[in-house]
Amino acid sequence: MNDLEHVRPLAPATILPVSDESASNIRNNLRRRKRMNCLICATVTSLLLITVVLTLVFTVFRVKDPTIKMNGVMVNGLDSVMGTDQAQLLGTNISMIVDVSVKNPNTASFKYSNTTTNIYYKGTVVGEAHGLPGKARPHRTSRMNLTVDIMIDRILADPGLGREVSRSGLLNVSSYTKVGGKVTMMGIVKKHVTVKMNCTMAVNITSQAIQDVDCKNKIGL
Repeated sequence: MNDLEHVRPLAPATILPVSDESASNIRNNLRRRKRMNCLICATVTSLLLITVVLTLVFTVFRVKDPTIKMNGVMVNGLDSVMGTDQAQLLGTNISMIVDVSVKNPNTASFKYSNTTTNIYYKGTVVGEAHGLPGKARPHRTSRMNLTVDIMIDRILADPGLGREVSRSGLLNVSSYTKVGGKVTMMGIVKKHVTVKMNCTMAVNITSQAIQDVDCKNKIGL
């Protein structure tokens, strides 16, 4: 009992008042911390968006080069020149129908301007045709037929024509086709492309058919 009588209760803890200056410092620190957190979140979000956009640009939305293909060539009017002398051939009409297709491998349309096709005989232009502007839809192929009127007098002007035809029965010619246009991705990424195709072929005088067609594509930016 004596021990209990000598135990004194502890004095209550003294709560010191917080000064206005300390409270202001605490509020300022909290505001700075919130601003820093917001800045970090905004920076991380921006970096993620930039990463996603760049990934899409270089993968899904990467602009790929269209390709052009020669599907076939048909000659009209060649039978009218068989057995005809040179003087009568000057007024004869011969035409070549060139079947060309443009393949668009992109996720956006490829819009192209006028298509040009030239036919050459030993380096001389003997025919020319122009196609209308068009559009190849995404992952689709646009096909066109170009009619080329052959200037027979330019072919006849070559002194070796008769020897070449009599020896092989073939008339070797070449063609040059050019398609220029642009691909626009999401209204942001634009790429101007000119697709060119050079072909060599032989016109079989007897069967009036085209054979030995060999084409090569070239892309110009």
